[in-house]
Amino acid sequence: MKKFFNYINSEVLVKAASLNLANISLRILSGILISKFIAIYIGPQGMALIGNLRNFMSGLQSLSISGLYKGVVKFVSQVKNDSVELTKTLSTVFYFGFFSSIFLAFLCYYNAQFINDIIFSSSYRYTYIIKTLAIILPFYALNMFTFSIMNGFSKHKYLLLINILGQVLGLLVTLILIYQENIDGALIAIVITPALNLLITIVGIAFRRSLVSFVRITQVSFSVIKKLSPYMVMALVSAIAIPIVMILIRNYLIDEVGIKAAGHWTAMTRVSDYYLMFINSLTALYILPRFSEINSRRDFRKEVFSFYKSIMPAFLVLLFVIYLSRSVLINILFTEDFRPVEGLFGYQILGDIARVLSMVIAYQFLAKKMFAHFLILEIFLFIMMYFSSIYLIDEFGLQGAVMGHCLSYFMYFGIILLLFSSSLFGVLTEEGTPDY
Repeated sequence: MKKFFNYINSEVLVKAASLNLANISLRILSGILISKFIAIYIGPQGMALIGNLRNFMSGLQSLSISGLYKGVVKFVSQVKNDSVELTKTLSTVFYFGFFSSIFLAFLCYYNAQFINDIIFSSSYRYTYIIKTLAIILPFYALNMFTFSIMNGFSKHKYLLLINILGQVLGLLVTLILIYQENIDGALIAIVITPALNLLITIVGIAFRRSLVSFVRITQVSFSVIKKLSPYMVMALVSAIAIPIVMILIRNYLIDEVGIKAAGHWTAMTRVSDYYLMFINSLTALYILPRFSEINSRRDFRKEVFSFYKSIMPAFLVLLFVIYLSRSVLINILFTEDFRPVEGLFGYQILGDIARVLSMVIAYQFLAKKMFAHFLILEIFLFIMMYFSSIYLIDEFGLQGAVMGHCLSYFMYFGIILLLFSSSLFGVLTEEGTPDY
């Protein structure tokens, strides 16, 4: 426990304060302001459409960078002092990502009507939004690859400042467009604001102009792709499956309960995203690197329960306060049209508790490269979430969507506990292995 707090004090909180706290705080503030504008000028119906576009963009953007972001950060940080390996890594990642994003952009542009019918339905004509997204997609991919490379070189301060400036600019553009154009403005803003972060690319290259010489098409290496492929597959499964499931559930709500109900559910998921940002950041900063260092089950058990004892109580208190303040939060974040959201907090919060509890243990899959276990469990989670939500929506209406979320994550947590039962609850020998 003492080691955990020492690490938190010396490493995590310092890093979070200097690198993530300002960024996350700004993201939450931006999200609150944008949610309020959407609630005032567009309403629950627009919230549902915006939710589908956001989910589609999330999956498409992950595809455009081939799920390589975390893998690139990791490998660049490892080979940054080896010019030969660095050249192979940067060249492969750049050209692989460039051609992937261009291919997806063409695919998206020339199938805009089909995509429109899936995410908006044939009742809406937003093909121009899809085409705009297709044009901007390669710029997004270029930004993210440059960001990941600079991150690998630990240029955190530059990236943080540029990211904050990009977020402020994006917030202003979004609020202006929503105010002037309502739903059309909101959809346009969602699509174009990632491209505003082109500043990241320009400034990133300015600070590391020497990196350009490392990018050569003749140095593209399939061995790099092979090394990165596990990270690609894991990232893509999560990044694509979640948006698809969310879109399917939202479309089912629209068809069976109504578009307003879908907007209310989307509003609830936005609130959930806000309070999960900090806990996600903390676990990514501490749990994953710490688990990578652990070589015994005894240490693994110690770290998991240390996190549960030290961080989870504070998180639970926060969630309890949020639950008690849900009526006030709806007044702050939304309008009276969103009052039904108040009845969704209970199951959503319970599901998020199970989500965080399981997430802490599940980081072991990534730290120890247990790729097969990770993929099987993730696919199970998404299938369970979809079918349980559909069944419970039929039985309980809107509330069935958050009930499905809650049920899925509790089952997910239960399976993870079973998989790691010997490490977490078995009798350990002096060497740290289970004694059966």
